[in-house]
Amino acid sequence: MGNEKKVSTKVLFLYIIIAYAFSFLIRMIWVYQFQDTASFYWNDQIMINTNDGYFFAAGAQQALFDMHQHNPRVPDLYGFGLVFVTTWLVKLTPLSLETVMLYLPALISSLVVIPVILIARLYGEALWGLFAALLGSIAWSYYNRTMIGYYDTDMFSAMAPMFILYFLMKSTVDFNLRSALYAAIAISLYPFLYDQGASIIYAMGIIYGLYLLWYHREEKLTYSSLLLVFLAMIPFGLPAPYEYLAHIALIIVVFLVLSQTSIATIYLMGASAIAFIALLFFGNVFGLILGKMMSYMATGTKAEGLHFYGVHQTVREAGKIPFDLFANRISGSVPGLIVAVLGYLLLVVKHRAFLLALPLIGIGMFALWGGLRFTVYAVPVAAMGAVYLFYLLGSYLGSKKAQYALVVIATAALLYPNITHIVDYKVSTVLTNNEVRDLQALKEVAKPGDYTLTWWDYGYPLWYYSETSTLIDGGKHQNDNFIISKILQTSSAELAANLSRLAVETYVDSGYKVVADTLFKNKQEDQLDPNLMLSEMELPSYTLPPKTRDVYLYLPYRMLNIFPTVMMFGNLDLTTGKPLREINFYPASVVSQGEGTLAFHNGIVMDMKKGELQLGSQSSGVRFFIVTENKHNGEIATHVQPYHTEGKYVVIYMKSYGQFMLMDSETYGSTFVQMLILGRYHPDLFEPVIASPYSRIYRLKK
Repeated sequence: MGNEKKVSTKVLFLYIIIAYAFSFLIRMIWVYQFQDTASFYWNDQIMINTNDGYFFAAGAQQALFDMHQHNPRVPDLYGFGLVFVTTWLVKLTPLSLETVMLYLPALISSLVVIPVILIARLYGEALWGLFAALLGSIAWSYYNRTMIGYYDTDMFSAMAPMFILYFLMKSTVDFNLRSALYAAIAISLYPFLYDQGASIIYAMGIIYGLYLLWYHREEKLTYSSLLLVFLAMIPFGLPAPYEYLAHIALIIVVFLVLSQTSIATIYLMGASAIAFIALLFFGNVFGLILGKMMSYMATGTKAEGLHFYGVHQTVREAGKIPFDLFANRISGSVPGLIVAVLGYLLLVVKHRAFLLALPLIGIGMFALWGGLRFTVYAVPVAAMGAVYLFYLLGSYLGSKKAQYALVVIATAALLYPNITHIVDYKVSTVLTNNEVRDLQALKEVAKPGDYTLTWWDYGYPLWYYSETSTLIDGGKHQNDNFIISKILQTSSAELAANLSRLAVETYVDSGYKVVADTLFKNKQEDQLDPNLMLSEMELPSYTLPPKTRDVYLYLPYRMLNIFPTVMMFGNLDLTTGKPLREINFYPASVVSQGEGTLAFHNGIVMDMKKGELQLGSQSSGVRFFIVTENKHNGEIATHVQPYHTEGKYVVIYMKSYGQFMLMDSETYGSTFVQMLILGRYHPDLFEPVIASPYSRIYRLKK
């Protein structure tokens, strides 16, 4: 690899602009694909495509429009950098909140090209950085979590650490305390931008410390740099924004003291050691890192107290992934990953400061056990490694033109599978505008302090579009999943109504504590028997706390596909953690019709004459075959064909959707099936307020 002179600032900016434009324009493919899809638009803008985005959007609504004052979980303006940036962009520009939400991920995440190019420039090879930036900015995993519409803190998650990595590496190359200062400031701000990033920062700080102590322990500047970096990582426990301001102020003051006074090396060593010990103590460094790892590797139910179902094993991004998917997510292909790994190893050999990137590589590797979400951190470094390998090989061709030709061709080959993935990655918006209309209609009848009960997937969108609060949401979905699941699957309307009222009033009255733990006194000496308590709630005479607000039940038709998963959380004997019964509920489509038979895609065959389902070598009786059809007035017409009184299964054909649903008889009696699919409800306990082909919303009367 030749010793190319450092490019001028003008050329450097040109490289950055080229890479940034490429990153942004590639992300515009999704907008181009769906620009004419009317159902994706709301308020004259395409809606976002990640549920979690509505959490931050609700925070921006609160700051901009004074909404969500009764919702204790809506993020504060200064609690999350994404809320802060979004709010001020809307205030200072003519852009609507919807437009900022849509395009901000691409605008922010594309900034990753800057540190990639700057790191390469440290070694006089900015052109290598340009090609690496093209790849790293749009590689599979990074694109998926930063595409246009993916309005989430993931836009900062890998971009910001690359800036930190650049400043840390720069401090070891030019050995200038000012570089360590910039790294420390970036570290101080990272939790503001990405609240889950503490473990990443701790790992980078520890590697930085080990690196300096191994290679530069004789240098006085080593201990000044470590002092700044360790101080930046110590949590002060102050409320935002004072936490971040205090960090930055302290770091700058310490920097000025270190720059303008002569302090003996021994004192600097002692100060940096004390700072590190304080970090370990107050930051709970190893406990946090191990806790994060174990939370994603945990299985089953909890071992102490009551046994609730663990949520991580039902979330795809938190499960183990096969190696080929792992490779695709990081580099676009298995060969691409192999090239990236070889290139990174060569980088470490040639430029040992790349050892500082080990935490990002390590977190990416953890994806094999912890889930695909972690691959994103390794993408930019992997891109640098992959392009570097070809850049180095090209340097032996004896000609700069041949070298650059090889790099261009190789980079294009690495880009191809990633761009192909982007073109094929046609994700939908979280909701369609028809579903949003239902939530807007709910907003018209509900008050801001009211609660809407539904599965956690729809919690944040409910906040944003209906301004009602929820019991569970994308960030609060552990033990209280049991409550919602039980409400949706019980065949007792009284239990559904009583538990709904009791859960909401308990949640508010307790100061927003976990309802399931509060109701059942989980892990307390006087822990209650949940089975007994739930059976008592089936009685109309069950005593409820006074009503302080309205409670709504939101049943979207899109929940049909995940209802089996929803039921898992409530289908438990909490005292043992064992399932109460076997659940059968799944959508089915007809692949062929014979004389009096229906053959479904999953291999099940229904004999319409005998009223039997053939499941493999076994046959089982059908209790009912029901045809439903939506009417213009919101009601659901049903035609019931009874077969066997003791039949185990019920088959429903939802004619308006062309959809068959096969389920066991007990699930047929559930709140979800009765109130959503059949439109049946207990008139003394519930009343419908929204009835559309997309969702049904009921108000609790009790």
